[in-house]
Amino acid sequence: MSEKRRPGVLHGFKAFLMRGNVVDLAVAVVIGAAFTNIVNSVVKGIINPVVGALGTKSLDSYSSCLKAPCTGTGDSATGVRILWGSVLGATLNFLITAAVVYFLMVLPMSRFLARQEARRKAKEGAHEVIEVTELQVLKEIRDALVAQRGPGHSRP
Repeated sequence: MSEKRRPGVLHGFKAFLMRGNVVDLAVAVVIGAAFTNIVNSVVKGIINPVVGALGTKSLDSYSSCLKAPCTGTGDSATGVRILWGSVLGATLNFLITAAVVYFLMVLPMSRFLARQEARRKAKEGAHEVIEVTELQVLKEIRDALVAQRGPGHSRP
């Protein structure tokens, strides 16, 4: 008796990994991690010094005391400190990342895809015009032949 072998777990795992969307996602994660380093360098090397020229060297040092007395740092701190500088730094980091991704990746790709779509539609439109013109010519030929036969002949 021969039984059909069911695909093994490893075969299913291999099929899962080889799906296009899984590979694309893995590439996106790797590129995103590398891109994060670039953005962090821009924030650390450009944004923070500009902010430092206006105030402190790092946005992380900006804070407000919600409940006095705010003394010390870390576990030995007393009072309630709101670290709004960290939030501002993270927000700037996000905005820079989003701007770079949009202007360097999304916008050029969408323009490229729009041009391709316009070319495809123009090509289809030209093809339809040719087909309509041929159809009209054939109708005119048919009507001319019917007219030559005379009024007693009808179309089959």
